[in-house]
Amino acid sequence: MKVKNHYMLPKILRPIAIIGAGGIVKEAHLPAYKKAGFEVKAIFDRDLSKAKELAEAFNIPKVCANIEELIEQAEKHQCIYDIALPASAFLSVLSSLPKGAPVLLQKPMGEDITQAKAILALCQERNLLAGVNFQLRHAPYIVKAKQLIAQGLIGQLHDVDVRMNVFTPWELWEFLFGLPRMEILYHSIHYIDMIRYFLGNPQRVLAKTTKPPHIKNLSSTRSSIIMDYGAEIRANINTNHGHNFGLKHQESYFKFEGTEGAIKIKIGVYLDYPKGLPDEFEYFSVKEGNCWQKVKINGTWFPDAFIGPMAGLMCKLENREYTFINSVEDAFHTMELVEECYLSSGL
Repeated sequence: MKVKNHYMLPKILRPIAIIGAGGIVKEAHLPAYKKAGFEVKAIFDRDLSKAKELAEAFNIPKVCANIEELIEQAEKHQCIYDIALPASAFLSVLSSLPKGAPVLLQKPMGEDITQAKAILALCQERNLLAGVNFQLRHAPYIVKAKQLIAQGLIGQLHDVDVRMNVFTPWELWEFLFGLPRMEILYHSIHYIDMIRYFLGNPQRVLAKTTKPPHIKNLSSTRSSIIMDYGAEIRANINTNHGHNFGLKHQESYFKFEGTEGAIKIKIGVYLDYPKGLPDEFEYFSVKEGNCWQKVKINGTWFPDAFIGPMAGLMCKLENREYTFINSVEDAFHTMELVEECYLSSGL
């Protein structure tokens, strides 16, 4: 295996077959794979025009007319299945894949804990080498924060704060309208998973998620979540996607505090969305002079972080002893916490 930029690559890159041709594939999956040098052999979507458009834009040699044709192509070329569909479609697609197939699912791992349990059981029953695309763990600034903390530069981590006070144009994702669960399941889930990556599983979670007053067919766009790690560690998530009053007071950041320093990351993608602003990474370390230092980070969440889960799955295929941090088994713990959030919120 070799390291390229911030992610690990196997010696041999496996080709990919994609099921789904929506916005996330266009804006993140395919640009990331192109950047990493991953080859996409085939693509399928029920909307054939979308699949043809992406195939032309990203030089994908085969547009499949149905799922059976895509499986045929994937088996011919020994592809990894990249499934980027609404979560409700996962079980039917997974049940159609050959036993033992390698597969990466877009998050979330089902629409609720019942589906998550069924997905996990099906993957284990069919011996699928499966992962979930919780890609925030692989964002270059998260990788850097993890490194600094591991090096002891901010001491013992005891406080994680996620703050989003932004305006999100939800009309870009039509499938989210009418869902009984939305903001935590499709957005704050990233932050729950990221905090788990740093601190492990909490003792419990407390949460309240609320509806937007002006968009009646969205179930929620604001959430407050407390992840309880006991008496000395604080981990909070606060999101408000309805701040449509200019950039002046929009906020989008992660903050990590330790006993000897702190890290603050500005997440530029959500500011002035979808245009976005540059990310910023700063850290303060008592060991390095009691001052804030800016660090230039190469790459960002979209699309660079999408390289990580796919590269990790390739590494796992090459070496079954490799620790694949995006496994379905690990992702299930994030889904358990999402369920606890909704129960806490009375939903």
